[in-house]
Amino acid sequence: MNTHLRTRVRAGEPTAFAELFDSHARAVYNHAFRLTADWSTAEDVMSATFLEAWRIRDKVSPEGGSLRPWLLGIATNTARNHHRSNRRYRAAANAAAAAELSVPDHAEAVAARVDDRRRLAAALAALAALRRPEREVIALCLGEGLDYEAAAEALGIPVGTVASRLSRARRKLRALAGDDGAGRGSRASVDPCEKVTPDREVGPLRRQTRDDRTPAIRPAQEGNR
Repeated sequence: MNTHLRTRVRAGEPTAFAELFDSHARAVYNHAFRLTADWSTAEDVMSATFLEAWRIRDKVSPEGGSLRPWLLGIATNTARNHHRSNRRYRAAANAAAAAELSVPDHAEAVAARVDDRRRLAAALAALAALRRPEREVIALCLGEGLDYEAAAEALGIPVGTVASRLSRARRKLRALAGDDGAGRGSRASVDPCEKVTPDREVGPLRRQTRDDRTPAIRPAQEGNR
């Protein structure tokens, strides 16, 4: 993502927003799923994220690197509005896990896929045990690979706060996985972000943003994700 594209996004150029969508729609979708544990809600969050990005495009600095942290920050705020409490997240995570584990293991050909679904269910359960701020830094730093500075930019918090939340979240996850050296825990060790990723494409969705008259985002192109 170069400065020129930032300038074009800031100016509201439709083709620039199309490029932005094609480059980052999948990342926003995956991040939204990690934060909501619900496929359909993740799609809603993704759509709302790009609508909001169009609305506040004038806040984009013409200088800087990738706009992915900015988009993920918008997605995080949008996801908060969908799931305000851990109770709602746990309910959604349990429902998603139940749906994933309902696939019958009736052939060797699907064994690997079923194993992935079980790992996803375990990862959702681990994330559900975290507080929302901890889940957000895990999703950004481990799920999306942002460094502390980029995660701080996305969340609008100091870098030190990102570091402390991530450290606290990792301690909790290690304890849940039984990796705290005490030999406790019956759950298999699991990376809570590695497998909490949709195994489906974003799809030929009509994602558009309009400023009264001008369409800003065209449908994502399958080949760019």
